[in-house]
Amino acid sequence: MHFLDQAKIFLKSGAGGPGAVSFRREKYIEYGGPDGGNGGRGGDIIFEAVAGLNTLIDFRYAQHFKASRGGHGMGRDRTGKGADDLVVKVPVGTQVLSEDKEEILADFTEVGQRITLLEGGMGGRGNASYKTSTNRAPRQHQPGEPGEEMWVWLRLKLLADVGLVGLPNAGKSTFINQVSNAQAKVGDYAFTTLVPKLGVVRHKGRDFVLADIPGLIEGAAEGAGIGDRFLGHIERCKVLIHLIDIAGEDPAVALRTVEEELEAYGEGLEEKPRLIALNKLDLADNELGKAIAEELKAAGADAVYTVSGATGAGVEQLLDAVLGYLPEVTPLETESSGGVIEDDGEEGESSWSPI
Repeated sequence: MHFLDQAKIFLKSGAGGPGAVSFRREKYIEYGGPDGGNGGRGGDIIFEAVAGLNTLIDFRYAQHFKASRGGHGMGRDRTGKGADDLVVKVPVGTQVLSEDKEEILADFTEVGQRITLLEGGMGGRGNASYKTSTNRAPRQHQPGEPGEEMWVWLRLKLLADVGLVGLPNAGKSTFINQVSNAQAKVGDYAFTTLVPKLGVVRHKGRDFVLADIPGLIEGAAEGAGIGDRFLGHIERCKVLIHLIDIAGEDPAVALRTVEEELEAYGEGLEEKPRLIALNKLDLADNELGKAIAEELKAAGADAVYTVSGATGAGVEQLLDAVLGYLPEVTPLETESSGGVIEDDGEEGESSWSPI
């Protein structure tokens, strides 16, 4: 499935149906009179957050959404049929923005959440409603109110509890594959991950969602590399894991580079708690890991976890620390966590701990 996290669409609610001009023509009714009914109401545009969607790709091929207009009023005081509402289904985490992207019109954070964005027009009055003691044969009627219309932007921010950040080739894809049900592409080159990936992690009887975004490089806030576009997907995370390649040229520089890009992006990312993880420990010995950990502490890290995404060494201690930032109970539906790697914390415990 192709991933798309932004789309521009056109919305138009239904116009109200016109009222009718009609007069009774019945035998034995001497004077008859007006009996034109009112028009029906136009359909609303309603957005609904549904489960099972994690991309806006459908809106690339369907960009215009127009609700039906209300039915015409008819004689014998018959009101026109009200039009059905048009329900636009979006993934959880979708925001609806104004055309200039300056205003958030709706923010969907829960499955089943529904918001009426545009209301349909009211139906017009038929001539029967104009009858008075002095105006017994009115011929005026209303055409019905027009619908509302607007262009909006849809922006998807994936809902995840934990975000995974780091330079390209820091081993994020290998790490998320190790701890979750994700099947991210792994390769020995930069920018293996081109779009965000989600994985469900089950650790010590608790579940949480981990998001992996494409790697950041210096100048990402100005558009270098893939840029900072995908940082929006970790804005709602409660904690970030910053992976650093132990075999990289300068881990301390890598730490500062990513931290500076998070600060440049803003939106509260610079204030989120972060766990620094020195990855690829299988490529170095314990002494080198301790030495680099001390360098990272000197560069501003509070604590450093040495881990290996390939072998799983040290991963349990890192996940233990993650749980400390999450609510006590974060249940997930069984169908959304299929293929999760089971980890009850009783076997295979590692001796690695934060340095």
